[in-house]
Amino acid sequence: MNTTLKSYDPRFTPPVDQVSVEERCARFTTRSIKKSTKVNGLKLAMSMIDLTTLEGKDSEGKVRQLCYKAMHPHDAMPGIPQVAAVCVYPTMVKVAKKALKGSAINVAAVATAFPSGMAPLQVKLDDTHYAVEEGADEIDMVISRGKFLQGEYNFVFDEIAAVKEACGKAHLKVILETGELSTLDNVRKASDLAILAGADFIKTSTGKIQPAATMPVTLVMLEAIRDYYYATGKMIGMKPAGGIATSKLALHYLVMVNETLGAQWLNPDWFRFGASKLANDILMQLMKEQTGNYQSLNYFSND
Repeated sequence: MNTTLKSYDPRFTPPVDQVSVEERCARFTTRSIKKSTKVNGLKLAMSMIDLTTLEGKDSEGKVRQLCYKAMHPHDAMPGIPQVAAVCVYPTMVKVAKKALKGSAINVAAVATAFPSGMAPLQVKLDDTHYAVEEGADEIDMVISRGKFLQGEYNFVFDEIAAVKEACGKAHLKVILETGELSTLDNVRKASDLAILAGADFIKTSTGKIQPAATMPVTLVMLEAIRDYYYATGKMIGMKPAGGIATSKLALHYLVMVNETLGAQWLNPDWFRFGASKLANDILMQLMKEQTGNYQSLNYFSND
């Protein structure tokens, strides 16, 4: 098993100063970003997006359309990078894999009884194995929040470790569903637990619960990654997901990553946005920078 420990002890997780976290987040939003830096930042944010469709009405046609957009964000603007990944349900992995053939875009699949996580471990492992066998490059799993909130930390630890093993060569993103964890102290505990159990990435949310990603929650998770890196030299990725729909907010997040973890995290291998609406807003802002005018949303697909 790809774990450094066989259990998690909450006594080793530091408490979170909520006032300090909120003050720091407020400062990140005051950084001045000049025109050329803004354009570069927007293109970087585009390259970090996991374009996502996770609805019961998803069809093969919708997934193929999403994959086309992932490879061709805006054909009228050369130089726009492709996104990092397309995220779908396991049954759509093979469709996405075929549609993305020849590109460097990964296919991510949600698994482990997403979004609730309310299923026996064997069901979660079968779900993961199926997604990997269909061709998923990345697995986004959800933790058992009920067990976590009951203080059954090692139950959650063991589940993550087992799913990590089931992933094989696929990367594992562990979704904490921070909107259900109630406190920043719990967010920090869940972050440490997931990292120690073998997560390649930690992720805020499924996008199905509000609040989803927020700057304070993301900062706490980034600090857990930073502290683990200082202790071990091992980098862990971060993915805020849900609620990040504007270019301005995405740039604030990139400032936070740079000032908390450093420039080496500012690439799609280590930081992702779980967002689809964000892509269109970035394209609108880039068109404004290029032409001086905003394009109507009618010029962009809704996928």
